[in-house]
Amino acid sequence: MSYQKGKTFQEIQINDTASFSKTITETDVYLFAGISGDFNPLHTDEEYAKTTVFGTRIAHGGLAASLLAPVLGMKLPGLGTVALETTTKFRKPVFFGDTITCKVEVIEKVDRLKAVKMKIIWTNQKNEIVSKGETLVIPPS
Repeated sequence: MSYQKGKTFQEIQINDTASFSKTITETDVYLFAGISGDFNPLHTDEEYAKTTVFGTRIAHGGLAASLLAPVLGMKLPGLGTVALETTTKFRKPVFFGDTITCKVEVIEKVDRLKAVKMKIIWTNQKNEIVSKGETLVIPPS
């Protein structure tokens, strides 16, 4: 199987965008709990979660944040990208059944590092911002 390498530093332009969307299921949350080791009852026990400010179970913040990976690794810049740094600010909970879209936009090209800085916005199906942040990546050469 052949793979198409992602965009190079030279090919990427300011304001380029890419996104990935996924509906977060109960299965996703349980699989993420197993992978991460985070079995906080806020994510896994409905009866406990009913006693919290959210009133129901919510997805791990890291689960929604992980939707950045397919954007960087498969879309922009794409295959061959090396992530250097990511910051994430969590703004709203992600509930089971929410469809989360992770969108990146190129905001700066760092010549010295041959790296690209992008802003990241995660939104739900109501177009509410659930998280936001920035990432710095080195595109494939």
